[in-house]
Amino acid sequence: MIPIKDTVPNRTFPVATWSIIALCGLVFYIEASLPDDLLEEFIYYFGVVPAEYTRHHRTPVLPLIDYLSFVTTLFLHGGWLHILGNMWFLKVFGSKVEDAMGHERFFFFYIISGILASIAFIYFSPRSSMPIIGASGAIAGVMGAYYVLFPKAKILTVIPIFIFPWFVELPAFFFLAWWFLIQVFAGSVAQVLPAGGQGIAWWAHVGGFISGILLVPFFRKK
Repeated sequence: MIPIKDTVPNRTFPVATWSIIALCGLVFYIEASLPDDLLEEFIYYFGVVPAEYTRHHRTPVLPLIDYLSFVTTLFLHGGWLHILGNMWFLKVFGSKVEDAMGHERFFFFYIISGILASIAFIYFSPRSSMPIIGASGAIAGVMGAYYVLFPKAKILTVIPIFIFPWFVELPAFFFLAWWFLIQVFAGSVAQVLPAGGQGIAWWAHVGGFISGILLVPFFRKK
């Protein structure tokens, strides 16, 4: 299911949302300009590698600066489909959550949700030596916040049936709950059959979504 737009009007211009999109685009441009060997080093340095933060790594105690990757990883992406998909979801859901929180609060909410999403992934995959990158964990937090703030909104959704698109309006609570259940199911399958994960950090999505729900009371406008 791909969200197209929602029925909640914007009260203000979503400065933080578009700033995040622009920053992700700039970083992706830098990634695309790097040769393959430097790109791999770039991803490993600025992405989050779970084994480096657990007892399964030979140097579990890292300098404080090494934990900055929990923030930098939120602006990295692994390809055009990765960044376009993430930025589209952020555009659809982020602007309305930003309205409810304010620009500055929304930005910090986004970063904290992304950090907690990475921690959730590390918990379920502590031995992984592959870096996790992307904004999807933080965006999952935004979606969790939207679930709390706008459950009665309608989401215009396209559902591909073979080669034919089917457009339907779905209640936000249904769309987001269904999305969340898919992440839990896929993450559970990936735990049993690691090859079934297909390189997607499902548990980061789950952790981000739950974090977003729990953080809403601390960030929404009074």
